[in-house]
Amino acid sequence: MDASSRAALEQARERLDELTRPASGLIEKARDRLTGQPRVDSGDEIVGLADELFAVARLLGEQVGLRRALSDPSGKPAERSALARRVFGGKVSDAALDLVETVARQRWSRPLDLVEAAEILATDAALDAADARGELDGVEDELFRFGRIVAGDPALSRILTDRAAPAAGKTALLDRLLADRVSPITALLLRNHLTTRHVGNAETAIERLSEVASSRRGRSVAHVTSAVPLTAAQEQRLAGVLSRLYGRPIGLQVTVDPSVLGGLVIRVGDEVIDGSIVHRLEAAGRRLVG
Repeated sequence: MDASSRAALEQARERLDELTRPASGLIEKARDRLTGQPRVDSGDEIVGLADELFAVARLLGEQVGLRRALSDPSGKPAERSALARRVFGGKVSDAALDLVETVARQRWSRPLDLVEAAEILATDAALDAADARGELDGVEDELFRFGRIVAGDPALSRILTDRAAPAAGKTALLDRLLADRVSPITALLLRNHLTTRHVGNAETAIERLSEVASSRRGRSVAHVTSAVPLTAAQEQRLAGVLSRLYGRPIGLQVTVDPSVLGGLVIRVGDEVIDGSIVHRLEAAGRRLVG
């Protein structure tokens, strides 16, 4: 997204925050009743909102003409909002309709940005629901663990990454893999992010979801690869060192890979700290050859 679309997304996110924030005090509750302000402030209601927004994103992804009309810069914001109401009114909740109208009123750089915006809003709503239900830590952990499963199964990764594979088939596969093993919110996120036509690399998509969940907890993620499992004390010390190094809270996601032989490979964002024995041996070999 360029600057104008990012600004439009920020407006929509602010509206989502207003809709999912519990009314504070009698005055705000009275104003809601008078103005008909929709509000979804329970975990279950927010999960429903997220599901609806993912459905909106799918429809916009499939209907080229609709997303073009809703983002047409030659039309007035009120006209685009009215179109959104005609298309989605009576098919989604008042809160979801409010958000779709908010999206339609903004100025977008390109029609496809509406699809991305709807997916981002749906993801935000799902994580809002996890937070409201006290499940955010568990969702982050489940996303990470499923990402490791996909990374360790090339056939599964290939299927989930294949853009030509039918979405229905991917959905059925994910339902079988996730049934009764993860929370409904984790399943909702994975099912919707891994069945879009622009999913790209499945492992990367899951990793990004996990990082978004972690950022909700006010921390960044360090992806750590170790030859052997780390003890709780070792993880705590490493997290403390990295937090001091980066000047912000750092959470760990540890993967065990015997091929590194020893030491650690640590990735935070785009920065990699390779302290593995394999790396040291390769470096030593290069020096000898040189």
